[in-house]
Amino acid sequence: MTILIAASSFYYLPYYVTKPGSAKDLDPIIEVEDGYEDEGKLMLTTVRMGKANIYAYLLASFRKYEHIYPVEEIRSSEETDEEYNVRQLHLMESSKLNAIEVAFEHADKSYSFHYNGVYVLNVYDGMPAAEVLEPGDMITAIDGQEFSSSQEFIDYINGKKVGDSVDVTFTREGRTQEEEIPLAEFTASQGKIGLGIGLVDDKEIITDPKVTMNTEKIGGPSAGLMFSLQIYNELVERDITHGMEIAGTGTISSNGTVGRIGGIEQKVIAADKAGAEIFFAPMDIIPDSLRKSNPDLEPNYKEALKTAEEIGTDMKIVPVKKFDDALTYLDSIK
Repeated sequence: MTILIAASSFYYLPYYVTKPGSAKDLDPIIEVEDGYEDEGKLMLTTVRMGKANIYAYLLASFRKYEHIYPVEEIRSSEETDEEYNVRQLHLMESSKLNAIEVAFEHADKSYSFHYNGVYVLNVYDGMPAAEVLEPGDMITAIDGQEFSSSQEFIDYINGKKVGDSVDVTFTREGRTQEEEIPLAEFTASQGKIGLGIGLVDDKEIITDPKVTMNTEKIGGPSAGLMFSLQIYNELVERDITHGMEIAGTGTISSNGTVGRIGGIEQKVIAADKAGAEIFFAPMDIIPDSLRKSNPDLEPNYKEALKTAEEIGTDMKIVPVKKFDDALTYLDSIK
């Protein structure tokens, strides 16, 4: 029996389980060079997620704020666990970049961008790149030619034909490599050819003062709003926290729009356990196409408000559509 129990705990079902995570103070995570100190806290909130074994599945079935998701709702059918993790880490990097841009724009500080190359999100089985490239690699040149956007990269490849080969310069874990890779036709793509990778642009933002962000293994884009508030607070002389403990969630776009995230109720619980007094929640607009397939779907703010009432917290739930909404609310605190 002992062996059976031990073995079954390592047998994973085709499901993921999510549960309330934690609320992390952003002071030790984000540092703006010569930045101003704050007396309160700005906190990002997380959701814990992992593959479900039989015990995790059964426990989540009986716990209100733990949820079970089929694998295909978390990652695509052709996406490996490694590719999913790489995608989440890249989303985090994009979130950080947007947050810095928004904060510097609102603080009237200068910044610029530097294009690094093409970031490999995933590699398709059976295509030439599968023998050479890995998710997370950075392609910096093709045939010795550098590009200023992924579209230029795609246009260059499209000018080739099946059977042609290209010299690919890429970096992996800080080491530069160069390999010759033939081009092939994508399956069911009506003549489209390529290396066989999913890609996105990778760029960095250059700022004065310098911003350092240590997010370790946190993935996803949902900390964007709180990142931007923390960076802004270190850039300006006034302390927007007013000595309070403030948590929240929401993606951030480069124009300051706050977007919908998953696991809002679990993040409300995490913030409440951490003692937050204020929680910022996205007041998103649900598209008609999404509402048709999910008629019971509510904006994040309404979901957060409902959870706050259910757990009986005194934490104030504040709706935000843009970065300015959060600033306006904080500036209104006496």
